[in-house]
Amino acid sequence: MPDILFALWLAKPVWMWAAFISLVLVLLAFDLGVLHRKDRELGVAESLWLSLFYVGVAVAFGGYVWWAFETGSLVTSDGSHAGVTYFTGYFLEKSLSIDNVFVISLIFGFFAIPRKYQYRALLWGILAVIVLRGIMIGVGAALVREFEWVLFLFAAFLIFTGIKMLFGQQHAPDIAQNPVVRFMKRWMRVSDRLHGEKFLVREPDAKTGRLVLHATPLLLALAVINVADLIFAVDSVPAIFAVTTDTYIVYTANIMAILGLRALYFALAAMIHRFQYLQYALALVLVFIGGKVFWNHLFGKADPIISLVATVSIIGGGILFSLWKTARTRARSAI
Repeated sequence: MPDILFALWLAKPVWMWAAFISLVLVLLAFDLGVLHRKDRELGVAESLWLSLFYVGVAVAFGGYVWWAFETGSLVTSDGSHAGVTYFTGYFLEKSLSIDNVFVISLIFGFFAIPRKYQYRALLWGILAVIVLRGIMIGVGAALVREFEWVLFLFAAFLIFTGIKMLFGQQHAPDIAQNPVVRFMKRWMRVSDRLHGEKFLVREPDAKTGRLVLHATPLLLALAVINVADLIFAVDSVPAIFAVTTDTYIVYTANIMAILGLRALYFALAAMIHRFQYLQYALALVLVFIGGKVFWNHLFGKADPIISLVATVSIIGGGILFSLWKTARTRARSAI
């Protein structure tokens, strides 16, 4: 067994991957089984405190990465500054995932999911994210390792996406026509009402009257949210690969950002309208990160601290400008 634990998997010892997954599962078990054992509405204040806790865990883990990779015997697979790239990736993923909040809010609204059931659904969704993001990151790492030019495709995609976000119009998704909803309603029996926290229930069949398994609207909402997360990952995963190609840092930064987002959702959902200009800051970050890949190839690798400072500055500026601009708009409308 010890030999297996110290064997390398994706350039890191198996015990490191097992330790991280165990940490995430312990956090989820504590959150779901202790803090939120009973379904209840999560208030804004509790949401912020819980978010602060998850940020603290992410920062502490980043400190461990910094120590272990920089002063310990471990090194990153791409030779980058591990601590800086972890925090750059974490902050980048955290910022990009804020867009998820608007979509998640629309999905819960469409299925009329009460707030007291939303948190449990989001926590169960993280389990799917752990697996699905892992698959996407694993595939991306394999492509970059075998075909280095794929990284330039990622970079070009980021630049294109950023420009599209800057000049394109954003449209709210049509949940009713979502392929996941249409597929599940076609191939599964779906209950027309909620059954508390349950995802599956037994109800009488309309034709035979026998009790058969039905999916609840809560399960449909969970499925649509997870697919939406995969769609957002198409942007975020290439973005962090443009920061570092070390699979361990890419994955851990991703999951740590997603863990905290679920808790922060209840605070952000109430004030998402205050961040209407944040998408432009996110667009600039995508263009910057994508452009940095080409810069590193043409002019030599830039100091990773530049990416961290630029990412924090652009996102922070976008948040502050959004809050200032919307505050002025509200003040004028109140006059």
